[in-house]
Amino acid sequence: MPQLAVFPKAYMQELVKDGTMSLQQWVDLAAPLGVDGLEYYSGMLELVDRSNWAAARKQVEDVGMVIPMLCCSPDFSQPDPELRKQEIENEKNWIRMSAELGASYCRVLSGQQRPELIQEEGLNIIVENIEACLPEAEKCGVTLILENHYKDDFWEYPEFAQKMDVFCELISRIEHLHFGVNYDPSNAFLAGDDPLELLDRVKHRVVTMHASDRYLLSGTLEDLRNEEGGALGYAKRLAHGEIGKGLNDYDAILGTLKNEGFDSWISIEDGVDGMDQLAASVKFVRDKIAQHWPE
Repeated sequence: MPQLAVFPKAYMQELVKDGTMSLQQWVDLAAPLGVDGLEYYSGMLELVDRSNWAAARKQVEDVGMVIPMLCCSPDFSQPDPELRKQEIENEKNWIRMSAELGASYCRVLSGQQRPELIQEEGLNIIVENIEACLPEAEKCGVTLILENHYKDDFWEYPEFAQKMDVFCELISRIEHLHFGVNYDPSNAFLAGDDPLELLDRVKHRVVTMHASDRYLLSGTLEDLRNEEGGALGYAKRLAHGEIGKGLNDYDAILGTLKNEGFDSWISIEDGVDGMDQLAASVKFVRDKIAQHWPE
């Protein structure tokens, strides 16, 4: 049966930028949710100093949870070779951070969709950079997970492999025991793609999942797909909300994963409107897991 984690989507500014929330405060907020784990982000201010990593792990384990996944945003599409080398070193450091935090999974991304970067050149660069990180992942016992991502909160451009065809091409070029997919159904909507079609194409590579939900504020999905090839800048028509009340078909998603033998981590990336919303999302996903993975 999959295990359930939560990600502090609503508190990224406080944990990553201005330091007005401590990791201990986040642990204390999340503990009553009764989940199995907390997904962390590599840019959390308290994790900058490596000497804090063991204490951060202990904070979570002291309340009966673990840190299963580390969310990282390497910018592997950097045009400057020296900057790409630095991104590789950053990712290797985050892999080591993942291992020390007790996480089995560390996210990788393709990088930003810079206007001057043509697709084939970008794919070659990104594959080379991810493969450069795999020996460190294997050494640390960590699996790199490539997410069908939209855009890091602190990036200028959307994800290079935002669109389904580019994402699928990218993962087809990397075959390694310590590499897989972190599937996020909501991000497919932002790319103008069908999340179930994407899942069908990558289900055999999915090792973790982000759970969230999106709502149309206006218009239709067809309107969204016709705008800017999906979304450049956060899509004005879509908003985050409580899981189970938005566009995603979680019965279809979880049914597909169950049939594929999925038995790993689902991390909830929601709760932007407060802890009550996050608690409702946790209950919905937990109930759906119990439904699709009956004991």
